[in-house]
Amino acid sequence: MAGSREWLIQWLRDAHAMEEQAETMLSGQLSRIDNYPELRERIRSHLEETKEQGRRLKTCLDSLGEGSSMLKDAGGKLIATAQSISGVFAGDEVMKGSLASCTFEYMEIASYTILIVAAKAAGEAEIARACEQNLREEEAMAEWLKSNLPQVTQTFLKRADTDSDRALSADVAITGAVHRFTGAANRIIFTQVKTKTAHSFARIAPASGRLL
Repeated sequence: MAGSREWLIQWLRDAHAMEEQAETMLSGQLSRIDNYPELRERIRSHLEETKEQGRRLKTCLDSLGEGSSMLKDAGGKLIATAQSISGVFAGDEVMKGSLASCTFEYMEIASYTILIVAAKAAGEAEIARACEQNLREEEAMAEWLKSNLPQVTQTFLKRADTDSDRALSADVAITGAVHRFTGAANRIIFTQVKTKTAHSFARIAPASGRLL
């Protein structure tokens, strides 16, 4: 079963790098979803699960005499960091993040399903149990995201409508302020011109002998 063991090690390393990516992505999302408290709390909870999942995988690799590939982990973190900040300026970032999270969860589910079979084939019952625990947590997160996606979408749409109304109100307020300022400025200028004109006529009136 030497071949099975080698594949198990390779897939464990890939899964460990995947959890490193997940940790970075979740941390990035968590810092920017204050307006979605339920989603934020679930992501915070799953972030802690993800850290523990990574530790379980590291323990599995150590039990096989293999350390996780630091090069792969670092590369995974860079990719995840780029993914986590890619939506910073997107108006619908929370929706894009939800789509990405759902996709990532099902990829993790598939990965742990493969690992469980590989661990059993290699006679590694403890590794199989660790992967089964990770799998249950990923399945629970995937189900939560799927069940709450309609609510997140509705909240986003309501906030988008409110923000649009606020933007319109702000435009109207700014336009009105500009008009008021312009009107006041024109009145001041008109008054100054009128005053200067009156003073000029007052100076020339005696010379002309006319009453103004």
